[in-house]
Amino acid sequence: MDFISEAPRLAAALFDKRDATACRLGLSRRLLLSLLIAALSCCALISVATAVETPPSVRHAIELVDGGQFAKAETSIAARLKSAAPAADERNALEFERERMRRILLDFTLSQAQVKAKVREQIPDLTDDEFAAWDQAGLFEKRVIDGRTVYFGRSPSNLFRLSPAAAARRKGGPGFVDSPMEKPNDHHRSVVAAARGGQRSVLPRRVRVTQSISVKPGAVPAGETVRAWIPYPRAIKGQQEEIRLIDSSPARHTIAPESTLQRTVYLESPAVAGKPTDFSVTYELTIFAQHTAIDADKVERANLTPELLEHVRERPPHIVFTDAIRKFSRDTVGDERNPYRIAQKLFAAVDRIQWAGALEYSTISNISDYALHAGHADCGQQTLLLMTLLRLNGIPARWQSGMVFSDGEYDNLHDWGMLYLAPFGWVPMDVTTGRMSAGDPVIDDFYLGSLDAYRLAFNDDYAQPLTPVKRHFRSETVDSQRGEVEWRGGNLYFDRWNYQFKARVLP
Repeated sequence: MDFISEAPRLAAALFDKRDATACRLGLSRRLLLSLLIAALSCCALISVATAVETPPSVRHAIELVDGGQFAKAETSIAARLKSAAPAADERNALEFERERMRRILLDFTLSQAQVKAKVREQIPDLTDDEFAAWDQAGLFEKRVIDGRTVYFGRSPSNLFRLSPAAAARRKGGPGFVDSPMEKPNDHHRSVVAAARGGQRSVLPRRVRVTQSISVKPGAVPAGETVRAWIPYPRAIKGQQEEIRLIDSSPARHTIAPESTLQRTVYLESPAVAGKPTDFSVTYELTIFAQHTAIDADKVERANLTPELLEHVRERPPHIVFTDAIRKFSRDTVGDERNPYRIAQKLFAAVDRIQWAGALEYSTISNISDYALHAGHADCGQQTLLLMTLLRLNGIPARWQSGMVFSDGEYDNLHDWGMLYLAPFGWVPMDVTTGRMSAGDPVIDDFYLGSLDAYRLAFNDDYAQPLTPVKRHFRSETVDSQRGEVEWRGGNLYFDRWNYQFKARVLP
């Protein structure tokens, strides 16, 4: 149920002696009243959240940038910034649109001929007609910017994710290394078995992690102070506990408070001519696997407390109940009213969106809308889309992200989330790992209610401020997994430094 849009009908039902709407929805009058109060409260929150309108100049700039009209956007931004009118927030937003154009051009670097040449490295007998058909089908992400067609730098490799026909012809096979957790395995079965006694958090393991950032020589003038933020986990009961910093380089550091939703270790070091500027932290923590045995027949509509209401509202720009989102939800959910079964349907629908290498999040003006329409999405984009759909249906949903690792060499950035199901409370969801095919419903649905113990969370929300506050634009405006770097002259974007992550399960 899109319970916000149902508010007027719910209100009418309360005063309808026949309770026709309540009967149609299978609701008691008491539950109907709870839903109405929740819907009206949520509407009030949304009104407050959207009360501060985006200035027209910023909206216009965003539309121009999204439409590939960069020259017009630059003219519009420059004219507005020259005036005395812009307040600090408007000026900052306009300057970011200028920066967003620069970042988009770093993502879209290839001509059609270059894409074709890269694909031919993997499919030597590729024909022009075959390439044209794949291009026409939208398998190569591209944009028209100021009349020039440019292709996403990862579109040649993404082809082999999006097209089974192309993958079958690739020289040497698919060539991808995926997480061992993407297929059912003994770890999943061990988690379920360990949780049979009713315990949710099981199989604790002590893990040592080292994360580092290396700023390229010459990125900052010699003698200038480089400021770095390296992601660092916060304690989450039953998920990750007993976090202890072992070492940092430089030794002097500042750990953000435990309450920081995107927690980091802050470090400073002077740049030296001709040498990289290096930062690292090493820490240990205990990570638990999680399993919740969800009985769909026991799931009920949650009592939306003020804390839960925060997680059912829109949150522009990336969680917005657009007409397209509403239609997708109606087509997917149908007449289902059980919150868990609604979540299952939405989870399956988003899981069907093919994973592919992603644009930088800071370049996308609405990530959930992008995931719905792009024909592919990565983990964070899928998670934000699922969160949007769950919230639209009155099911609280929130973000988590960090890193996943393995007993071998595999590790990667990863995003997932949590949803609230009464009476079970908050449970995990990982729509990108998605539904599995073990032939056992408990294992198949593992990632809607359970998590493996091969991940750690740095973030309990997205787009949250760092501590200490960053003075310049962030490289990643949504997530915080690789880190952030700046100096007094400005932000250092991802092309100016490298990061590394290593995790080892201790004996």
